[in-house]
Parts: sequence; structure tokens; C-alpha cells
Amino acid sequence: MHDILPEDQKYFRKIVEVAEGILHFYGFGKIDIPVLEQTELFSKGTGLSTDIVQKQMYNLKTKGDDLLTLRPEFTPGIVRAYVEHGMVSLPQPIKLYAVGPVFRYETPQAGRFREFNQLDIEIIGEKSPVKDAQLIQIFYNILKELKIKNLMVEVNSIGDSQCRSYYKKLLMSYLRSREHSVCGDCRRRMKENSLRFLDCKEEKCQPIKAQAPQIIDHLCEECHSHFKEVLEFLDEIEVPYRLNPYLVRGLDYYTKTVFEIFKEPESKGETAPIALAGGGRYDGLVKLLGGKDAPACGGAAGIERIVYLMKTEEEKKQKEVSLQGSQVFLAQLGDLAKRRSLKLLEEFRKARIDVAESFGRDSLRAQLGKANNMKTLYTLILGQREALEGTVIIKDMVSGRQETVKMEKAVEQIKKKLKK
Repeated sequence: MHDILPEDQKYFRKIVEVAEGILHFYGFGKIDIPVLEQTELFSKGTGLSTDIVQKQMYNLKTKGDDLLTLRPEFTPGIVRAYVEHGMVSLPQPIKLYAVGPVFRYETPQAGRFREFNQLDIEIIGEKSPVKDAQLIQIFYNILKELKIKNLMVEVNSIGDSQCRSYYKKLLMSYLRSREHSVCGDCRRRMKENSLRFLDCKEEKCQPIKAQAPQIIDHLCEECHSHFKEVLEFLDEIEVPYRLNPYLVRGLDYYTKTVFEIFKEPESKGETAPIALAGGGRYDGLVKLLGGKDAPACGGAAGIERIVYLMKTEEEKKQKEVSLQGSQVFLAQLGDLAKRRSLKLLEEFRKARIDVAESFGRDSLRAQLGKANNMKTLYTLILGQREALEGTVIIKDMVSGRQETVKMEKAVEQIKKKLKK
């Protein structure tokens, strides 16, 4: 679990402000639900076979023997509120959103927290595929408004209970002969819910998953038609997407459309996509939790991950601004040269010429490499010999030409060159 320090508060506020602006336009109302709920709500709603219920929930027992759980997600709690408060009698659909902390006993790793914040969006009481597409569009627009680049939506359909039942048997038949080649978790999943196998991220299971039958090839006519319309709507609103036939999401209540939104790598330094938001349709959950049968869809975005990307982008911009601000770089080699450099740097400050330097680095090659990365126009090179002779080398970083001038003439020479 982590602290949100003062310097990070502005990012959290910005995300909520942008999200609320978009959600209010689409007619969503805010709901706050308890952090603690009855454990049964999640074991029943989220699903007994899910990793969340089996491994990640924080459970406690009260003095009155009530079993309670720190909410690991918002959807079951919001559906409970929809049922308890008789929202079914209001004009449908009911559009709700929530923001706040959720709790999961995650394995500690970079970017994973056991208490983290989510933006959750739910549309209850509407079965049209246009709502699936609109939900995806809303998450996509929020992320775009926050200046997150290279977004891609992955989408799939996992059918309804009817066609999924047939597919699960088909998948089980495929997995049975490969049982000893999958991870221990997947062997357990095979006994409880074979569909969970497709959600596995273990490396040894990936080749087996890649050859597994695809649920999209075994949808009933209604589910196929629903999914086709969702894709047509996404085409119409020009949201970039790709089909992922093995996307199932890790929750038992999903039906038909499921989706995830990723930030794709922009450079070789970024090795993997970052999942930012995900969700889908859950047409049976309201009835399962004691309400009248009501179709619904929803999803959630991880706020900490968005904050991480916003901070990274801001740092990148600040670096670019600082790099562009210095057209001159001062490289030095040796103790005497370093002392002379301090005086020379002061002369440039008085002349109001920005000069970048890297006094902490002794390698001339490393300093020249930095000057090159900064796209500096000129590099001043001051070595032991130059320090003794009172000279400095001016290197043109574009042409590669260099000249030696007296140290007291260096500022004047650079001024002339920058005016050209």
C-alpha cells in the first residue's frame, strides 16, 4: 500500500476533473458505496473461481461473526445499491460512476499496489450493443483527454451462458491432454472453470493458449449479432481496436462483450503494453444479486497507472524543454580543467548564455554523448592541456569542425556563432 504525496495530488485531481466533465455530459451520476461489504457479495457476484475471490480479498470477521471484505472492485457493490434502493423503478438505463480505493492482495511488483484507486463506470438496464461501444468510447475519451498516447482497445465476446457452456466443454476437451504442460494454477482452473485458463499470464501456458479453440467461432446467433454491432459502432466512432479471441477478463459475471484498453509502446525502451482500463457486459449479475433481470455493462480504470503515465510524459516534456534551452555544452577532463570550468561557466552566466554541463562525469566520451543527445550546437572542451595553456576547444556538433581559442575569448566567440 502507498501514500499519495502532495506533489502527486494534482494528477489524481486532474483525472477526476477530466472524467467527471465527460461523464456528466453523458448523464452519469456519482455514487459512493461502502469500503466494507458482506463477503458473500463478492464470492457470489465476482465469482468463487476467480483469482480475486480465491487469492486477493482482504476478509475479516466481526465480533458479531459477520464476514466482511474490503471491496476488491466496485461493480458488485454498485449493483447491490441498484437493487437495494429500487433503482429498477426509475427510468432506465441507470448511469453511475464511482471513484475511490479498492483492495487486493497482489504480489508486490512495479506498478502494483494492494490498495489502489479506480474510476468505475456502470450502465444498468440497457441491453443495446450501442451501450457497450459507448462505454468503451467514454474510457477512451477520458484517456485521450489526459494526453495518454498510443491507445489501443482489445475486444472480444465470451457469449452468454448458453453458447459459453458448449465452448467450455470444447476447451476442456482440448486442455485435458495438455494438463501436465500447464501451470499449477491452470490445473486448478480446469477443475473449477476452464475459461479462467485463457486469463493466465504464465509464460509456459502461452503456446497452449495460442492453439486453443476460439470462443468467437462458437457464439450463438444472438451473441454473434450483438458483437458484430458493437464492432460496427466502434468503426463508426473511429475508436482503434483489435480483436483478441483469448480475452476473457478475470471475473465470472461477464457476458458477451469484454474489452481492455492499453497504452501501446512508443519506443524500443517501452517493452510491453500497459493495461489502463477494462470491463464488459454482465447481463446476469443484477438477477444473481437479488434484483429483477436487468442487462448491464461497466468497467474500471486504474488511476495509479494513469498517474504514472502522466508523470512520465510531463518529465519527458520537461527534459525536452531543458535540452532545447542549452545550445552550448561544457565538457571537461581532469581536476584542473574542472576548476577552470567553474570560472568559465560563471562568465557565460554573466553573458546570459545558457550552458549545460556534466561535472559529475569524468569520461569525455560520455560527456560528448550527452551533448549529442541534447542536440547541442557547440561543445566547449577543456582538458588538462587546455587548462594549462589557458585555451578551450570549440567543437561544432553539426559539422564536427573544431577550433582552439583563448579562454577569455570563448564567450565572445560563442556569441558570434549563435548569431549566425
